[in-house]
Amino acid sequence: MWEPSIKGFKAWLQLEKSLSDNSVQAYIRDVELLVRFLTISKEPKSPAAVEPADLRIFLKWIHELGFSAGSQARILSGIKSFYRYCILEQISQTDPTTLLEAPKRKRTLPDTLSFEEIENLIAQIDLSKPEGTRNKAMLETLYSCGLRVSELVQLQLSKLYLDLGFVRVRGKGDKERLVPIGDSAIKYIQLYKQTTRTQIQPQRGNEDFVFLNKRGGPLSRVMVFYIIRDLAKRAGINKTVSPHTFRHSFATHLIEGGADLRAVQEMLGHASITTTEIYTHLDREFLRKTLQQFHPGFVKTE
Repeated sequence: MWEPSIKGFKAWLQLEKSLSDNSVQAYIRDVELLVRFLTISKEPKSPAAVEPADLRIFLKWIHELGFSAGSQARILSGIKSFYRYCILEQISQTDPTTLLEAPKRKRTLPDTLSFEEIENLIAQIDLSKPEGTRNKAMLETLYSCGLRVSELVQLQLSKLYLDLGFVRVRGKGDKERLVPIGDSAIKYIQLYKQTTRTQIQPQRGNEDFVFLNKRGGPLSRVMVFYIIRDLAKRAGINKTVSPHTFRHSFATHLIEGGADLRAVQEMLGHASITTTEIYTHLDREFLRKTLQQFHPGFVKTE
């Protein structure tokens, strides 16, 4: 019941709004996420039958999945655009998004995992299951490279330069960057490629994706959220853990270890250094020790 509306919405975005392919795909993913929620939570509703109460529960659901306030606001924006299209095409008589407000974007810092917590979380993966090797390779890569979840699921075999210790990543704005990858991630990607992945027949057009689901399609962003949340629960980590937690921890651990901020900016794919600075929530004790160690005028105490 949603497919014709989504197809029409896509054409509207392309032809009338003249949006780029990446922007169109992002809007479609937003609507498909709503459809997924409606499908797993209750009897599926048509676009015209969706009510504001459904969308409020949906926003709560994506919050619990670990989506940031910024991501939630963007998803809601996509759904608002979809309903503007539905009103124009008389698919729906009312717009359930009218009174919904996007979550306020607070400049709060997400939870960070220590290196020990990340190791503990990854150790919960059951390597005896077919998907275990894939998940191990996936999370090692996520932490090793500081990738966005969208970059992880879109990673391509043809962009892996493991012998050189780099991967080529397509980030925001369709910009590509080379990112160093650690030995552990390389080891488990190679193991995954040689074992589990050889047992999966990729769907047509998906042959180049690194991480596949059991049906041969690329993993969804939501599935990565579920995998990480389940592992965090098993590890007894009482924090809000998401794929972005790995990215934030990657940057924080680098900066606390003395990495140059510009180098971290390049690896994260930030257009502005001010965005990277958000990740530098170094605790006061670390700052005090740094000042004590390097500032010539700081009075050292025994």
